Amino acid sequence: MLYMYKVSKMKNVWITGASRGIGFETVQAFLKEGHNVVVMTRNTEALSELVVTFNGRLHLYEVDLLNLKETVLPDIPVDVLINNAGALVNKPFESISQEDLQKVYGTNVFGPIQIIQTLLPQFSPKAHVINISSVGGVTGSVKFPGLSAYSSSKGAMTILTECLQAEFGDKTDWAFNCLALGAVQTEMLEEAFPGYQAPVNPEDMAAYILHFALNNSRVMRGRVVEVALSTP
Repeated sequence: MLYMYKVSKMKNVWITGASRGIGFETVQAFLKEGHNVVVMTRNTEALSELVVTFNGRLHLYEVDLLNLKETVLPDIPVDVLINNAGALVNKPFESISQEDLQKVYGTNVFGPIQIIQTLLPQFSPKAHVINISSVGGVTGSVKFPGLSAYSSSKGAMTILTECLQAEFGDKTDWAFNCLALGAVQTEMLEEAFPGYQAPVNPEDMAAYILHFALNNSRVMRGRVVEVALSTP
C-alpha cells in the first residue's frame, strides 16, 4: 500500500473547512502525529479546545471563502494544503437560485482558487496540494437528483487539479492531487441523503487523507483518486 511509508519530518499543514466532519478529524490526525496545522475556517470556536491540547502547533484563522478580500494569512510555509471546505445545496435543478450557485461555487471552487493563489509564494519546494472533491464530480460516476450544483462544482475541482499540475509541473516540484470521496458519515452527507448510513466514518477518512498527503506526492501528481466504498 502506498501510504505505508513513514515521514518523520514535521510538516506545516494548511486545511480549510475544519470545524466539523472530515476536516475536524483530519486536523486532529495531523496534530497527533506531531505536525503544525493552520486551519482556515469560519467557525474557529469549534476548535478552541484543540488549541489548548496542542499548544503552539494549531493556528486558527477565521476565513470566509465567500469573502476573502480582507483575509490576512500568516507567513508560515505551506508543505501541505488541503482544500477541504465544502458547501452543498440539495434542490431540484429548476429551483437553484443565483444565491445558491454563489454559495456552492464560491466555497467549492472560487475560494480554493484564491487560497492557492494567495499562498503560492509560501509554498515549500515540494508542496503538496490536495483538493477534496466527490465521486459525484467524476465523469462517468453515478449522479443523483438535487445535487447538480454541488456535483458540478466538485467536477470543476477535479479539472482544476489537473490544470494546476500542467501549469506548474514543469517548473516546480509541487504536486497537485484530488481525492474524490464517496459516502462518509458526516452532517453534509445527511443533508444530501437523509437517513443514509455510510460505511466509512470521518476518522477513517482522515487517516487516509493524512497518509496520502504525506506520502503519495512521491508517486503521483495531477491525479484524481476515487476513495469510496459506496456512492452513496
